[in-house]
Amino acid sequence: MTYLILKIMINALSIAAAVKFVDGIVFTGEWWKMIIIGAVFGIVNSLIKPIVTIFTFPLIILTLGLFTLIVNTIMLIITAKLSIPLELGLSIYGFWPAFKGALIISLVSIMLSWITGLKKIKYYKE
Repeated sequence: MTYLILKIMINALSIAAAVKFVDGIVFTGEWWKMIIIGAVFGIVNSLIKPIVTIFTFPLIILTLGLFTLIVNTIMLIITAKLSIPLELGLSIYGFWPAFKGALIISLVSIMLSWITGLKKIKYYKE
């Protein structure tokens, strides 16, 4: 449970960083809605990303993994599209802001996972 809560918080903080630093990504909701967006982003990454990755595997191999950035961009766009009917307040205006946002989310998420020791929490057995 600790792993899940920490992962949602890392997603929320990563998306908040993208909102802060990328023109074209706008968040107009209350602060707690960012936590829900982090959960939605985690669900999208858990359910949809593996399927998209399997179908785009030849492109990922051909581009030596760089196409993974496009897959991450698509996951961010899907999260923004899902936030509209859920009234969460996340909007993305165009592909390039989504691409820059996905890059920032990836970098911030890696750094926060490393700082918090997320992998150690995931594999800790009592």
